[in-house]
Amino acid sequence: MKVSWWRRLFPGISLRRDVDDIKTLFSRYLREETVDPLKKIARFAAFGVIGSLFVGFGVVMLLLALLRFLQQFRVLDGTLSWLPYLIVVVVAAAVLALTAWRIVGDASVRRRLKDPS
Repeated sequence: MKVSWWRRLFPGISLRRDVDDIKTLFSRYLREETVDPLKKIARFAAFGVIGSLFVGFGVVMLLLALLRFLQQFRVLDGTLSWLPYLIVVVVAAAVLALTAWRIVGDASVRRRLKDPS
C-alpha cells in the first residue's frame, strides 16, 4: 500500500481524530461562551425575582401593619373611619413613586456617565 507524501511527513495524523478534536473544541467553546453565561444570567435573574417578591411582600405587610396601627386610635372611629385607609393609600403611593424615581433616576445617571456629551 502506497502512503502519500504528506502522511510520511506527519505520522500519526488521521482525519477521524482531527474531526473528533474539532467537534470537542467546538462543543467546549459553545458551552464556555454561551451556555455557562446564560446559566449565570438565569441564576442572577432568579435571585432578583425572588428578592423582589420578598421585598414586595414585606412592603405589603408593613402597609397592613400601618393600617392596623392607625385603626386602633379612637379619634379615627365613626365618621373618620376612612382616614386610615386614605393615609395608607397615600403612603403606598409615596413608596411606589420613590421606587420609580430611584429606578428612572439611576438609569439617567448611568446614561449621563456613559455618554458625557
